[in-house]
Amino acid sequence: MISLKGTGDFFALDIGTNAVRVVQLSAVGPDNWNLLHYGYAPVDEKITSSNSVEGMRKLGEAIMTAVGQSGIKEKNVVIGLPSNKTFTTVVDVPTMSEAELRSTIKYQADQYIPMSIEDAKVDWALLGQSLHDPKQQEVLLASTANSYSEERLEFVESLGFNVIAAEPDPIAMIRSLLPSGIKDARLIIDMGERSTDLAITFGDSPRLVRTIPTGLRSVVRAAAQNLNVQDDQARQFILKFGLAPDKLDGQVYRSVEAMLDNFAAELVKSIKFFQTRYPNTSVGGILLSGYSAVVPQFGDYISAKTSVASSAANPWQKVRVSQADQQQLGTIASEFATVIGLAQRTNK
Repeated sequence: MISLKGTGDFFALDIGTNAVRVVQLSAVGPDNWNLLHYGYAPVDEKITSSNSVEGMRKLGEAIMTAVGQSGIKEKNVVIGLPSNKTFTTVVDVPTMSEAELRSTIKYQADQYIPMSIEDAKVDWALLGQSLHDPKQQEVLLASTANSYSEERLEFVESLGFNVIAAEPDPIAMIRSLLPSGIKDARLIIDMGERSTDLAITFGDSPRLVRTIPTGLRSVVRAAAQNLNVQDDQARQFILKFGLAPDKLDGQVYRSVEAMLDNFAAELVKSIKFFQTRYPNTSVGGILLSGYSAVVPQFGDYISAKTSVASSAANPWQKVRVSQADQQQLGTIASEFATVIGLAQRTNK
């Protein structure tokens, strides 16, 4: 979505809160890729959240470091757009030909996006017949502010690259995290440092996309405050002991329980919203990504709160990775959901 130019060979770039990730894949069959190159460069959050000249310079250096270590020579790039800078929704429109839809979508979109159509870059994808009204069809709408889009494009292209497309992170992650051939609905949870992206899919398409302003940082701060320890130590506790009630006498779990209950309530609200819109379609499972997949017993907690079975998703499930690369990726492998989805973008 939010295509800009024609596509061909390219690599994917994900500028995250605390790391830059790049990936280049080659297609070897339907939903099947080889990993050609990947790179990873940690970045201070103050740099990724800064718009200062010095901050942008350092971010540019981190991107060039990731590309340099990856061995990528390609100049065409697809970039991710963070969920806090995009708006994504699914809307019903009367059934019409794609040509008719193309000519009217601009006027349709204006009533759904949270900004003036003149100030936004809007893209759409036809999902097909509505799941709840056979006289309607569903369209996925994505928008971002022109000012942000142009600023990000100019920045990346100033590094010597050619941006051929930009896509909201939650749309990209679906591509890598959803297993092939899923027929029912799935809730995908990708917890980052500062927020969590959610998507409920049916078939291979998103039907609900939203972001919760709760990430690992929120969990760490709750633990630090209630255990009276420093943030660094609280983070170690969370990542090592997680939500296990039998570790440290259950103190870590109790310290974050109230905060996580609010998080779980948002998940339940999303599932209920989906099932109100699609009363004949139930969510058949939850897929965990990012920190939600690595915090011990997080999945058990989510399953108990939502009454839906959960399991860790694997962003590399459709990518052939050599033994050496698997070893090198190690603990950071779970962070690649967005960038792999971007890299799979035009091949599907």
